[in-house]
Amino acid sequence: DVQLQASGGGTVQTGGSLRLSCAVSGVTVDHFGIGWFRQVPEKEREAISCITGEDGNTDYAPSVKGRFTTTADSAKNTVYLQMNSLKPEDTALYYCAVGCNTYAILSWGQGTQVTVSS
Repeated sequence: DVQLQASGGGTVQTGGSLRLSCAVSGVTVDHFGIGWFRQVPEKEREAISCITGEDGNTDYAPSVKGRFTTTADSAKNTVYLQMNSLKPEDTALYYCAVGCNTYAILSWGQGTQVTVSS
C-alpha cells in the first residue's frame, strides 16, 4: 500500500520561505520519481517539481525555477520542497505524488495549504 503524507504548509508573507515534507511509505524514493504539484480552485493541478531515482535529477516548472528546490532523504524515505522568495501567486494546495506526470501517478498524498500574503 503506497502512502504519502505531506506537511509543512502554512501562511507566510511575500518573500518568505517554507519547507514542505512528503513522507513516503510502500515504495522507496530512490526507485521512483516523486513530484510536487499544486492546485488552486477552478484550475488544473500544476506539476511544479520532480526528483527522480538514485541519480537525484530534478526538474522544475518555469514558474518556480530558481526559487524552489526539491531534495530527497533516502534514509527517511522523505522528499522535501524548499520554497523561497514566495509570491502571492504561489498560494495553492500543494500535493506530493509518486510520479511526475499528472496523468501517470501511482499514488497521491493529501494536500497541504500554502498561503502567501501580500
